[in-house]
Amino acid sequence: MAILFAAAVTAFLISFLIVPVIIKYSLKKNLVDIPGRRKIHKKITPSMGGIAIFCGFFIASLIWIEIPDWNEIKFILVALFVIFFIGVRDDLVPLAPSIKLLGQILAVSLLILLFDLRLRSFYGLFGTAELPTYISYGITIFTIIIITNSFNLIDGLDGLAGTLGIISLLAFGTWFSLVGQDIFAVFAFSMAGAIIAFLIFNWEPSQVFMGDTGAMVIGMLLAIMAIHFININYLLPAGSRFKFSASIAPATSFIIIPLVDTCRIIILRLWQKKSPFMPDKSHIHHALMRLGLSHSKTTLLLGTAQLFFIGLVVVLNRITEPFMTLIIIGTAITLSVVLDKLILKRFVARESEEE
Repeated sequence: MAILFAAAVTAFLISFLIVPVIIKYSLKKNLVDIPGRRKIHKKITPSMGGIAIFCGFFIASLIWIEIPDWNEIKFILVALFVIFFIGVRDDLVPLAPSIKLLGQILAVSLLILLFDLRLRSFYGLFGTAELPTYISYGITIFTIIIITNSFNLIDGLDGLAGTLGIISLLAFGTWFSLVGQDIFAVFAFSMAGAIIAFLIFNWEPSQVFMGDTGAMVIGMLLAIMAIHFININYLLPAGSRFKFSASIAPATSFIIIPLVDTCRIIILRLWQKKSPFMPDKSHIHHALMRLGLSHSKTTLLLGTAQLFFIGLVVVLNRITEPFMTLIIIGTAITLSVVLDKLILKRFVARESEEE
């Protein structure tokens, strides 16, 4: 654990020193996010904070991962570099969604072909038979892209993406450390340390945003960790102290809030006969703010919800995949329905007051 703490502190210091430089340079060069109709923030804000996060993560990882292990992880770093440069380009000059998607597919393809990171079966959810290779590739590409973009979509509030990212990374990192996956534990703690430093400047009222640069890199790393978690947990011996009986459900629960938010807005937009790709204010954080919560209170509430789901799968760690999946999905749907009913109730009450 000493190395993990050192990695987190190293990433924190590097990120903490770089963020003020980025803020000053961004304001000087007008590299800022302008308030608009769909934006919650009210002032011009620098939007390249993800550069500091990535630098802190990358340097700390190289320092604290043993040199003999670099050959094993170099393809993960290459894929993250691809996503990083796509994010930087998009923050500077917005890319067409199709170009961003192609870039993400390229990064995922590198992970699959060079690192052999992929989902190999349904891990007890729909049977345990190994998937045909090309179906495995397709499902893996879809999964990583969904997780990456889900985290990008949740980045719409001061401190929210950073808080959820830290919670998820520490959950994955702690588990990887306990089962001897030291490289991935260092990755997780390095990224968490870099985000903590960034969060100092991103908490309400925010001085800087992470932008697509930070959100996509964090989302991609979490996607990689989720798939690696599923594979490693599934292969652990039955008597292992830290093995979950389910593999997919715990990995999903570690990143549940961004995933639920993405599913929720797609369903709502289709219900309203809108394109699921059309941006609007139907995200979970928008809904909570309509209930009167501030940026910080909304962030803390969603962070608590994330911790609740992680605690839930830890408590239910001996329940099999199908049943744990049903419990997680059922709980998420229930909370989403309750939220929508509260919003509707508040809307009706407001209408009555105006009459």
